[in-house]
Amino acid sequence: MPIRLSIDQLTLWITAAANEHSLDLASHIEDRTGASRRASLAALRRLVDAGWLARSGSDRHPVYSPGALRQVARSYTLHGLQEDLPWQRDFAPHFALPPSVARMIRHGFTELVNNAADHSGGSSVTVSLRQTPSHVQLLVSDDGCGVFANICRAFGIEDAQHAMLELSKGRLTSQPEQHTGRGLFFSSQLADVFDIHANNTAFQRRAWESAGWQAGRPMPRQGSSIYMAIALDTQRTLDQVLEAWSMDGSGIEFDQTVIALRLLAGPGQALDSRAQARRVAARLPQFKRAEINFDGVSDVGHGFTDELFRVFARAHPQVELLPTHMTARTAALIKSAQSA
Repeated sequence: MPIRLSIDQLTLWITAAANEHSLDLASHIEDRTGASRRASLAALRRLVDAGWLARSGSDRHPVYSPGALRQVARSYTLHGLQEDLPWQRDFAPHFALPPSVARMIRHGFTELVNNAADHSGGSSVTVSLRQTPSHVQLLVSDDGCGVFANICRAFGIEDAQHAMLELSKGRLTSQPEQHTGRGLFFSSQLADVFDIHANNTAFQRRAWESAGWQAGRPMPRQGSSIYMAIALDTQRTLDQVLEAWSMDGSGIEFDQTVIALRLLAGPGQALDSRAQARRVAARLPQFKRAEINFDGVSDVGHGFTDELFRVFARAHPQVELLPTHMTARTAALIKSAQSA
C-alpha cells in the first residue's frame, strides 16, 4: 500500500532538510519516509506552493531552500542537557530573523529550556520553533511536575493563582544558589504573546494589553508548556526590556516590578483582607519600586489598603509603592491609609 505523506508532519523537519539536502531533497524524503518518488515530488510541489520551500535551478536539477514559513521541532533528554547547544546546532542555522528578534528568541529559548532542565523534574523536553512572514513562535514543553506545582511546593503556596502572582513579580527561584529568577520573567516581557500551561491551569500575557497577566484556557497535559511569539517587525529589543525593569535604566539591576492585582482577586471579587495584602507584599523588599496595578479589581477594603500602604510601607520605607489604575474610592482609601 503506498505511503501517504502528511504535510503537517513534513513541516516539522522539512526546513532543516532543505538546508542539508538542497540538491537531493526528493531522495531524502524517499529515504526518510519510505514514500515513492512520485509521492515525494508531489509533496515538494505542495510545500513550495504553501511557502514552506523555495525552488530554484532547472527542472532536471532543482535546488530547494527554506521558504517564508519555517519550522524545526526536536525532543531532548533533560539529563545533562546544555541549552545553548540545541540552539546553535539544531535551530539557529535554519531561520532568517532580524538580528534583534534573533537575540530575543535565543534568550527565550535558552532560558526556557534551562528551566525545564533545572526545575521541571521531568525526563524530556520538546522544542518547536516556527517562523511565519510576521512572527517567530517558540513552544517548549516538558513532562515534569508543572511549573505551578513546583512553585507551590517550594514556597508553601496553596494554589496556582497565587503561584502565578509570585511568578509575575519576577526574581522567583527555588534554587537561589544557581538562579536569580529572571529567566521566565524576562522571556515573558520580550514576547508579544506569552502563554503558560501547567497543572490544568493557564495564564497569558499580551504585550498590547495594560492589564498584564490574565487567566487563560488550560490544555490538559502533563508538565509545562510555554509559548512565546515575537513580531518580526517589533521595535522591542532585549536591552530595552532589561532597562525597563532597572530603576537607573542600566538594565543591570532588576529592582522594580509590577503587581497585577487581578491575579489575586477573581472577577467580581473584592480585596478586603490583610492576608491578601500580605500576599501582595511577599518578597517586595527585594525591589526598590513596585507598581500596584488595580486594573480589573472591582473593590477594595480598609484592611487591605491599611496593611499594604501603611503597615508594610512603614516597615519597608526603602520600597516605593506606586498604585495605578485605581477607582476614585480606591484612591481615597489608599490616601487615608497613608496619612493614618
